[in-house]
Amino acid sequence: MTAPQYPRLIATDLDGTLVRSDGTVSERTRAAVLAAQAAGSVFVMVTARPPRWLHDLGHLVGDHGIAIVANGAILYDVPHRRAIRTRLIEPEVAIEVAQAIRAAIPDVQFAIERPDRYGQEPVYRNFYPNPENSLIAAVEELLSEPAAKLLVRQPSLAADELLGLVNPLVGQRVTASHSGGHGLVEISASGVSKAAMLADFAAEQGISAAETIAFGDSVNDLPMLAWAGTSYGMANAHPEVLAVVDKTAPANDEDGVAAVLEEFFQPVK
Repeated sequence: MTAPQYPRLIATDLDGTLVRSDGTVSERTRAAVLAAQAAGSVFVMVTARPPRWLHDLGHLVGDHGIAIVANGAILYDVPHRRAIRTRLIEPEVAIEVAQAIRAAIPDVQFAIERPDRYGQEPVYRNFYPNPENSLIAAVEELLSEPAAKLLVRQPSLAADELLGLVNPLVGQRVTASHSGGHGLVEISASGVSKAAMLADFAAEQGISAAETIAFGDSVNDLPMLAWAGTSYGMANAHPEVLAVVDKTAPANDEDGVAAVLEEFFQPVK
């Protein structure tokens, strides 16, 4: 039996990658994703977004209904709106890390994502409307339960600069990264990454890294891009991404993911 001449698994970041800068997914991209799934490929979104920001993209998840969210901390069933598997930061570790960061970085602000709730300090500068059940409290209360992500914001610093300050403070206790947001670093439990959860998901599907292609644009995508058999960085990607990927795709605003998928699949009309 001849092996298929297309990737068995397609893994893609969302913002800056599959999603255009205006927050939309183009009709061209939708058609390319549906064509890939119709041909038998498994398509999975792998994102820093929290679960609630996936519901509008539920039409893209395919029959398996699964997305990897919160930088790999949550394996999420989009249609049923439930976490299947979580890898969370334990409160004692999160508090220790937050205290170390606050002691060293002036004017730092904290927020958290739990699998089912967002929370922030009163001073945290959130660029999006808060969900209805948001927890507004001191960081000690925010971290009184396990968290999928600890968000660290310092508005006067670039993301790369802030990450450079945070990494030596947290060491191996947690995993720190960023997804391109100015002055924002995202902290997950130790060992958590997009790659780790994607590898587990792929194994459950009976798919190897060699049979996978992955798309990304930012620092938090690097482990996933390294794991995949073929990696694509978007033309608009962070320089660290473009330095290591196998191939460069057109920019997100030029439907770069769709352009690559169209090389393998005939779009669904």
